Amino acid sequence: MSFTFVKEVMSPEELKNVLPMSAKGILIKKERDAMIRDVITGASDKFLVIIGPCSADHEDAVLDYINRLAKVQEKVKDRLILIPRIYTNKPRTTGEGYKGIVHQPDPEKKPDLQEGLLAMRKMHLRSINETELTAADEMLYPENWPYVDDILSYVAVGARSVEDQQHRLTVSGMDTPAGMKNPTSGDFSVMLNSCVAAQSSHTFLYRQSEVETTGNPLAHTILRGAVNKHGQSIPNYHYEDLIRLHDMYAERTLKNPACIVDANHANSSKLYAEQPRIVKEVLHSRKVNPDVAKLVKGVMIESYIEPGNQKVSGHVYGKSITDACLGWPESEKLIYTIAEHVG
Repeated sequence: MSFTFVKEVMSPEELKNVLPMSAKGILIKKERDAMIRDVITGASDKFLVIIGPCSADHEDAVLDYINRLAKVQEKVKDRLILIPRIYTNKPRTTGEGYKGIVHQPDPEKKPDLQEGLLAMRKMHLRSINETELTAADEMLYPENWPYVDDILSYVAVGARSVEDQQHRLTVSGMDTPAGMKNPTSGDFSVMLNSCVAAQSSHTFLYRQSEVETTGNPLAHTILRGAVNKHGQSIPNYHYEDLIRLHDMYAERTLKNPACIVDANHANSSKLYAEQPRIVKEVLHSRKVNPDVAKLVKGVMIESYIEPGNQKVSGHVYGKSITDACLGWPESEKLIYTIAEHVG
């Protein structure tokens, strides 16, 4: 038999009973959800900054980072909504390497999914209770959504998942803003078709049940750059790309046209220090064209305490063990720059 069933893990209900949301956390999330929803729908002209480590690898370092972010949020709250990236699942191009805290709560030990689920939820809850910032995470495994559906304020669907039927249908049952990235091919129509599917109602099998969904009107696009047949990065954050996306949205009957620009990945060729330059160009495009300003609701930035990245065995506090990230001083400066330009 190809599958070896190691052990059963706790259900979403059991995990929530072990690590419940506090009354304070429920109120914080309700308020944050409303603020973020208003940006996506256009009811608010605030700007989203989804920022944080490539992967949330060590709880204390991640919370140190988010506590710093919370202090900055207080200073820019009239213009920006900062959404920390607490990415607990890490997609791997080849399937090799660290797959996130859900798989390995200790990156140097063997996978332990039961402990990983506990570590994931504990980190998210600690962030809410300590910093009053609800977070974003990537929905790599659709079946895991019920473990975090009460704590996340933003969900991203990655470039390799956006064409998958189960991801699209699961998003259609959420009431959380969900960003659908363009696929690695860069095809805008695939990304927009994913939004059509996510905004529609569906009946399908989910976690051993037949379910019906009403559609998610907050599903929107994320531009993250593309890769050509030679493996070369092709950015898609330029003015012409944003105009093209605006025009393609106009050809469809999607609700709440919105776009987030991912400043890293193929847009920066994974040159993390390029992110500030890319963000500034996007802000300039918004400034010169009202249609672009209306479409682009935010940016996504990979950032941690220390710049760059390291091997899992590196042990540099607050330094990424996956993709390279912008360091804290540069990140803080960039947030203030964004606030100045969107004011």
